[in-house]
Amino acid sequence: MFKKFTHACVTLVHKYLPDPFLFAVILTLVVFGITMPVTNQGPLEVVSHWGKGAWDLLGFSMQMALVLVLGQALAGAPLFKRLLSTLASVPKSPQQAIILVTIVGLIANWVNWGFGLVISAIFAKELAKKVKGVDYPLLIAAAYSTFVIWHAGLSGSVPLTVAGGGEKAVTKATGGIITEAIPTSLTLFSSYNLIMLAIIFVCLPIIMAKMMPSKDEVIEIDPALLEDDEDDKPLIKSEHTPSEKLENSIIVTILISLIGVTWIIYYFYKGGGLGLNIINMIFLFAGIILHKKPINYVRAINHATKSAAGIILQFPFYAGIMGMMVGTSPEGVSLAGSISNAFVNIANADTFPILTFLSAGIVNVFVPSGGGQWAVQAPIMMPAAKELGVDYSVTAMAIAWGDAWTNMIQPFWALPALGIAGLGARDIMGYCIITLIFVGLVVCGGFFLLT
Repeated sequence: MFKKFTHACVTLVHKYLPDPFLFAVILTLVVFGITMPVTNQGPLEVVSHWGKGAWDLLGFSMQMALVLVLGQALAGAPLFKRLLSTLASVPKSPQQAIILVTIVGLIANWVNWGFGLVISAIFAKELAKKVKGVDYPLLIAAAYSTFVIWHAGLSGSVPLTVAGGGEKAVTKATGGIITEAIPTSLTLFSSYNLIMLAIIFVCLPIIMAKMMPSKDEVIEIDPALLEDDEDDKPLIKSEHTPSEKLENSIIVTILISLIGVTWIIYYFYKGGGLGLNIINMIFLFAGIILHKKPINYVRAINHATKSAAGIILQFPFYAGIMGMMVGTSPEGVSLAGSISNAFVNIANADTFPILTFLSAGIVNVFVPSGGGQWAVQAPIMMPAAKELGVDYSVTAMAIAWGDAWTNMIQPFWALPALGIAGLGARDIMGYCIITLIFVGLVVCGGFFLLT
């Protein structure tokens, strides 16, 4: 029965889910059409919100492109490839491969979402080379599905934001509700959050393995297609000219790496935390060091850059969608705010955490950004939590879980993994629907028992 349901989800998604770019375009048109009647704004006003927001993700787009490119270039280094190859040799069956990539992905995403998003996809690709009979789309889906826990992990932006409670930005965003820090012991390390994580850590690997198609339906990829191509290597090898000797000089690598590594050590010594910028810096200099020769790293970057096309094309459209979602009418009404208010209006103290989670999941489909999600929902949900007598830490975690939950049906965050794997969103999203249902039940159950 479970495999039949999974197969139905995969078939449905494969037939009707368009390319991620067309998904973004359709989402743009839908939001444009809904925003006007809900917020009582005219077409020109909504277009203005779209235009103002279209480039708001430029910095984030570059960060995500670098996560993909630098991570993939690092994975192409000989030493890193040997390490991944050794680990990928552990599983002896397709099911074991699915379980292992899910466990590795869950751990990596709990530590840091940027690291986990890339490493899990790279490891899945390596497993596909080693394990015969494994379904490649399911393998990548298992890797991406682990991203669902990122907001409940050490890099979750919402719980880390409220942990800085006394900052003016946090107080302003919550309508003056949060005036002092909410410690992570009440959010990330709360008993209910750890229990939900434990259930997912134990059950999700097994669930993913149970989705393995029958042998006649398995889509197994030729390992040769996953090997790095030789397109970026020179046709004529020389190394005799001064410029070629410089390009192949390990001394150059050592000198520049001393600067980068020193800065990274100093950053952590001064108390810096894991964020996209420092992860990219680590990826950058680890790649330079492990490729040894500067020209080898240049070629690895040239090869990896091809995978970033989806991010470059689609992120401006999602930024525009976010602009329409949060853009307010003269009366201060926004589409995202209206969605959140609709859930608040039917909530009571017992149902508020679950309804906050569900509303955050809906908003996340249109505003797939942790920071954007917080900016939209915090001014509405936190005052409502105060009025209903719901703990602010629980409300923050409900927003956080909702923000991560519907990423399973939103291609926005899957783009780096898809770029690394060479697949389309429709290849993996059918499997991700099962993760969506499972995690939704776990989180709703957790908040229900909490209240």
